[in-house]
Amino acid sequence: MLHEDRLFPSDPTQRAIARRLYAEVRDLPIVSPHGHTDPSWFARNEAFPDPATLFVVPDHYIFRMLYSQGVTLESLGIGRRDGAAVETDPRTIWRRFAAHWPLFRGTPTKMWLEHSLETLFGITDRLSPDTADAIYDRIDASLRTPEFRPRALFERFKIEVIATTESPTDTLEHHRAIRESGWTGRVVTAYRPDPVVDPEFEGFAANVARLGELTGEDTGTWAGYLAAHARRRAFFKDHGATSTDHGHAAATTADLPEAECRRLFDGALKGTLSAAEADQFRGQMLTEMARMSLEDGLVMQIHPGSFRNHNAALFAGFGRDKGADIPMRTDYVRALKPMLDRFGNERDLTIILFTLDETVYSRELAPLAGHYPALRLGPAWWFFDAPEGMRRYRELVTETAGFYNTVGFNDDTRAFCSIPARHDVARRVDCAFLARLVAEHRLDEDEARETAIDLTYRLVKAAYKL
Repeated sequence: MLHEDRLFPSDPTQRAIARRLYAEVRDLPIVSPHGHTDPSWFARNEAFPDPATLFVVPDHYIFRMLYSQGVTLESLGIGRRDGAAVETDPRTIWRRFAAHWPLFRGTPTKMWLEHSLETLFGITDRLSPDTADAIYDRIDASLRTPEFRPRALFERFKIEVIATTESPTDTLEHHRAIRESGWTGRVVTAYRPDPVVDPEFEGFAANVARLGELTGEDTGTWAGYLAAHARRRAFFKDHGATSTDHGHAAATTADLPEAECRRLFDGALKGTLSAAEADQFRGQMLTEMARMSLEDGLVMQIHPGSFRNHNAALFAGFGRDKGADIPMRTDYVRALKPMLDRFGNERDLTIILFTLDETVYSRELAPLAGHYPALRLGPAWWFFDAPEGMRRYRELVTETAGFYNTVGFNDDTRAFCSIPARHDVARRVDCAFLARLVAEHRLDEDEARETAIDLTYRLVKAAYKL
């Protein structure tokens, strides 16, 4: 299923260059600074139960496409909030997935899955109703062996480090168990404070109260609330965190007088803020998080622009992260200015910007990152992690921000076995882009080789302090 020259240019000269560049990076270790994997996998090191649980149930790339064609989430084994019955037979789920495999033609999901099937399980037959059971049996048999336990796969994938993301109210027990187990695989956490900084997050007041319980701070006051964040960030840092992660709807930042901060915070706890005030509070908290990052050294990630849980019925029935997060138009130049006025010129602060709004790459993000010392650009994220999106990203940002104001590749996946596939796609696309620059005599090949290694490995380690 895998052609050795996939994603390389069709032009023979450029293809030859891309092959040589790729040979330098194909086997480099994987650094995954934002991998939405479950730390309990590595803490418990239990076998993945079946192919459907491994590939289908956790992957919103897969079940979002199937849902768009009328396949219910219940029929794919996705648990409901109300505990109502869903499909529990993994083979039935797998067969249903295989019957709809043509839906994924031309998508990155097809490349990722075929890469996993061939490189991990030695499967070279295309998934279809006719092959579904044989492929299922091959995977299922492999998953029963020690070589396919999470820690063994971690090492087989050549993962040097992976960062999960946890809420401030998480006990981090799994990270503690990993550390105490003596296993040498590096799995670190990242501080994701959305549940306690977003007044519109369900259970916000209760989440803030829990934050107070965990830290011993009075989170009913503005000063105590900020102190609780600082304490919790330190706790996360003690468990390996090098970054924070902020998934706000907009890139709004604010730098308000303390009295106004207290007023907004009181309203947030009472649930009386308007939508505009809630956005302002989130914006103030981004600025507060930047201040704390300057103090404790944690790298700050901001990825706005998603209308989360757009499908209200799906959210009510199944909860968050079920494939209904839709990109929105996003402003960065004006929205980030209050925070950048305070901290944009700090050389010891790193703020990594992501986007779901592709139109701002060249107009806003590249010029901002190409100027402010504190800013870096995250890679093409989520909807743009297809090869076409990655190519456009390089074309639109490199002319202004260069390569070295970007931070390598971020796989952002909940499906563990797709991590090597995603990194392989990114490495091939970057090598193809660099090959074109060499063929056009805009780079010498030795420069392209060094840049390819930087984009694959060095930049992400430096940016995330890994």
